[in-house]
Amino acid sequence: MSYELGSIRKIISGEGALGRLPEVAQSFGAKSAVLITDAGVYRLGLTRGAEEMLQKAGIKVTVITDVPPEPSVEQVEKVINEARGAECELIVAIGGGSAMDTAKLVSLSLRNTCTLREMVKGQKPTVRGVPTVMVPTTAGTGSEATPNAIVLVPEENLKVGIVTDLMISDVAILDPVLTMGLPPQITANTGIDALCHLMECYISKKNNPLSEAFSLQGIRLAAHSLRECYLNPQDLCAREMMQVASTYGGVAIASSSTTAIHALSYPLGGRYHIPHGLANAILMPLVMDINRESCVAKYATMAEAMDLRQDGMSDEALADAFVKELYDLNRFLKIKCSLGERGVTADVIDDLVEGASKVTRLLGNNPKDLTREEMRGIYERLIKDNP
Repeated sequence: MSYELGSIRKIISGEGALGRLPEVAQSFGAKSAVLITDAGVYRLGLTRGAEEMLQKAGIKVTVITDVPPEPSVEQVEKVINEARGAECELIVAIGGGSAMDTAKLVSLSLRNTCTLREMVKGQKPTVRGVPTVMVPTTAGTGSEATPNAIVLVPEENLKVGIVTDLMISDVAILDPVLTMGLPPQITANTGIDALCHLMECYISKKNNPLSEAFSLQGIRLAAHSLRECYLNPQDLCAREMMQVASTYGGVAIASSSTTAIHALSYPLGGRYHIPHGLANAILMPLVMDINRESCVAKYATMAEAMDLRQDGMSDEALADAFVKELYDLNRFLKIKCSLGERGVTADVIDDLVEGASKVTRLLGNNPKDLTREEMRGIYERLIKDNP
């Protein structure tokens, strides 16, 4: 099997890294920029410093603040039209996965003839878009490093992934200061999302030496920083390590792929608008438990990365300890989601299974071929209780 890794041109990381933004913008020769964010991030003032720095550097800034969580095709098209009406030599995305994914789609749409609708249906863009700078305010999606953008298709009650190396951002700026105001539960949900990326890429059928290096190191970083971020939100060192782990997950996705956790989460987000990170988090231990029999050696390696090995433990015992750790981690982080309270009832399980089954791009990479009954059992358990 041949494999590849498309990567970001530059990553700038560490406390105060956002201060490098004017230098980055000037490196592209940009005289104007469109800053894309969401209302929550804008309301918290997290974009203000970037706006002021760019303006002081003589760069005209247009701010688009209406990216919703889990945006639909129509909502992204609205942002595309707003950006098209502005001077746009550079796109800066500040926010979580939705803002960054939207920015990547805007970038492509401004320079390609195919429409977003056509991309959703599988048509591939042919040229890179407007240069992009990604500034994540969460440590979870890794979107700053991926070739992917997820968009909701309401008529199908499903999220669709658009994938092309042309979308990998030019620059990522990882400033942990921007994540310090996250509520503990958002820290938890997005952190588990990052861990899902790392683990899924490691067990994926597309795993390779390039993705493996980033996956395992990211798992180590997340295992040693996520709990601390949750308990002590002002721990800047833990925040920085978690941001790096998240970006490593994005880099791993660029070379490998996520698997069944993400496939099963898409219908939950598409139909019931459960946030992406939370959907992945509640699915994580159940799906990884089912995959165990196909990945004992890899589970043992991930357990070692989490410092779970004790003297005399076999690979099988390590794999069991690894799965137990995932259940324990969710309990520690108080990750809960009653699907029943969100309107998910037993009579729609067939629809959820059907929706997940359509995500063949991801299910095909899962180390175990999940049956419809296994997928049904996962959804049933999530409706019945919160494991």
